[in-house]
Order: sequence, then C-alpha cells, then structure tokens
Amino acid sequence: MKPADIINRGRRVMQLEREAIQAAEERVGDSFVAAVQLIAASTGRVIVAGVGKSGLIGRKIAATMTSTGTPAMFLHPTESVHGDLGIVSANDVAILISKSGETDELLPLLEQLKRLGVRTVAITAKSESTLARHTDVWLDASVKEEACPHDLAPTTSTTVTLALGDALAVALLEVKGFRREDFARLHPGGALGKQLLLTVADVMLSDDLPVLGTQATMREAVVQLAKRRGIALIADEETTLVGLITTGDLTRLMEQQQDVFAVPVSAVMSRSPKTTTPDELASAVVYHMEQAGIMAMPVLDHSRRVVGVVHLHDLLRAGAA
Repeated sequence: MKPADIINRGRRVMQLEREAIQAAEERVGDSFVAAVQLIAASTGRVIVAGVGKSGLIGRKIAATMTSTGTPAMFLHPTESVHGDLGIVSANDVAILISKSGETDELLPLLEQLKRLGVRTVAITAKSESTLARHTDVWLDASVKEEACPHDLAPTTSTTVTLALGDALAVALLEVKGFRREDFARLHPGGALGKQLLLTVADVMLSDDLPVLGTQATMREAVVQLAKRRGIALIADEETTLVGLITTGDLTRLMEQQQDVFAVPVSAVMSRSPKTTTPDELASAVVYHMEQAGIMAMPVLDHSRRVVGVVHLHDLLRAGAA
C-alpha cells in the first residue's frame, strides 16, 4: 500500500466519524433532555453496561461521569447475573450500550434491572430493538457505515457512542453546578490537580514585602524595585494599599526628567492597580496577569491590607499554568 493510499485511508476514517458525529449532533433533542433529567434526579449511581467494544466505551463513559460529579460504575452484563447485581439499587439509573440493541448478555440484565425498579437508558443504533423498546429513554447512536472497509469492526459507531456519553457527562456537570473546585477535589494528583488546587497563598511572597509609606520618594522606590523584582507597593499606616509602582513607571518618569529621586511616590504610582487575594486560584491569576501584561500583583486581604506579592514566574514555576 502506497504512502498516499495510507494517508487517504486515515483521512477517510476521520471523515466518516466526523460526519457520523455531526449527524448524531443533529439528532440530540427531547430524548437527550429526558436522559439528563432522569440521571440528574436520581439519588443513586449511574450503572453503565455493555459487551465487547461497547463495554470498553461504557467504561470510559462511567469514568468520565465519575470524574465530573456524577457517581458511576461499569457493570459487566455476564458478571451481573452471577452475583454482581448486588451493587445495584432501585435509586440507580442504568445506561445500556449495544449497537444492535439485541446483545444476548444485556437482555437478561435489562430484565433484572426492571425487576429492581431501576430506570434505564439505551444507547443503540436501532429504534425497534429490544433495548430501545423496553428502556425508559432511547438515545440514537445509528451510523450510515462503519469506518472499517468491510463495515464490520465497530469504529464509527463506538465514536458516536463515546460522543453521546461525553455529552451526557458534560450536560450533567452543568445541570448539577459542578465547579472547578469540585473537579480539583476529585483530581488531587498529577499536574491537573496541582493546577486546580494551587492558590495564591501557596505561591505568594509574604516576608520582607516591598511596601513604602505614602510620604516616600522615588529614591526609596528604586531600592524596592531593585530588591523585589520590579514592584513597590504604597500603603498607608494600616498597610492598606493606595498605589503601586513598577519599573515601567520608573522608566517613563526618567524619560520625562533627569532628577527622579526626589519625586514623591504619590506623583508616580498607579492608584487602581490589579490585585488578587490569597484564596484565588493561581491559574486564574496567571490568566489575569497575561491578559494585563503584568509580571507581579499585590495580594490583599478582605480589608485591602497588603499581605503579600505574587510574581508570574513563581506561579509558572509552581505549575499554575
């Protein structure tokens, strides 16, 4: 097979799957709403079941839901009728996945679920299938053809099913008001957890702060700018922030006049600088700094008293972005 033919085959697979997802997107409607509302109203878990490739997709859907605030677990249909059904309660909602809707292993599980009073959602390609007809909600995962050249191996159909599962998980996330902080609590490990859990208080400098009184001159400000990476904070006797001076302010002043040391800081400082608080997420502060084009930011408590300074490169080094 020539390289060009290999490239064309790869592109053809992606094209077929893209078109199938687009068609599935256009079918999202009342049944999708019903599935989301059914799961959101449940006080139990989501039980996801499928066999073969559908089972693998089901495991991914269950994992995605669990990580986004909807407790879910995968239940193998065969094992379910040999004791594992004990994990299921009447408050649960089951998602049953089968392209044909006639998978032999799933039908006994469906029967047992209905006996337990479990509400069910089917993701299948056929509206007249047993699963589609006997579950509470049917989600259409039909495709024109598989990407497999023999139209046999589950490819396009599993992609559509996965997309529907992701759509359910994200819609549920929003319905439940799941926040970044909630996500962080469920993902404490690794770079993602670090980014979500890190706050300004974890990174800011709180000792030997570059704070000057309102009567200070630029001579004193220059010393602080040199010591503290280009920032000097102007505060009153209660350490309430009233202004800020940066190396950029010093440069502009020097371009205007030669004798800058005697100039009072009050004549140079920015009176409405951007600030942050100790409990703000570090990743959010990185975004604000990058948008404003600044390298450092004062950290204030609820009374606007200076409690620290946070620098962009410290945030980046700590993994906040």
